[in-house]
Amino acid sequence: MKSNEQSPYETLGVKESASFEEIQFVKTRLMEQYSHDNQILATIEAAYDSILMDRLRLRQEGKIKVPEGIRFAEETSGDNKNQGTITKNQVTNWLKDFVDTPSQEEILPSGVLCLALIALSFWADVSLLMALAFAASIYFLNRKEQRFGRAFLITLVGLVLGILFGGGLAFLLNGQAGLNLLTNDQISSIVTFVVLWLFSSFLR
Repeated sequence: MKSNEQSPYETLGVKESASFEEIQFVKTRLMEQYSHDNQILATIEAAYDSILMDRLRLRQEGKIKVPEGIRFAEETSGDNKNQGTITKNQVTNWLKDFVDTPSQEEILPSGVLCLALIALSFWADVSLLMALAFAASIYFLNRKEQRFGRAFLITLVGLVLGILFGGGLAFLLNGQAGLNLLTNDQISSIVTFVVLWLFSSFLR
């Protein structure tokens, strides 16, 4: 980001016609993406503040209308009537940032790997396959945002949920129904593979 050569809108990568919600969403994404670089964070904040001041000027000139959820510096924080709207927007933006919509090209490799792991679980060592699935999930998540820590935590949650759901399903099928078509470990691992595939494909 070269703020000395770019307008505030170019620095954030938004159009001058962008809505407040779009600008806030882009700013939040950039702040998370460059959270490790204080200089870039300062540039993002400065560009965002400059855009807000520009919008304030246009509003005072009667050239634009401002959504109810936007609070400028001149409007003191003593009035909290719009906090619910702002919080709702923040939650919506957080969900947009957390959920991914992968393309067919992105989802195909992880899907093929998941099916291969399920097939191998009938013959190979389940614990080894689980380790492979865990590592693959981290890889697919990390390549989206290049944030290894986040990818590791999401995968860990998926692993725990997969084991819990898989264990519960194994108990229902083998314990109560008495089917015994697969071992408990096989059922648990297959469910875990599917959960990790869902997490690595549709989260980021």
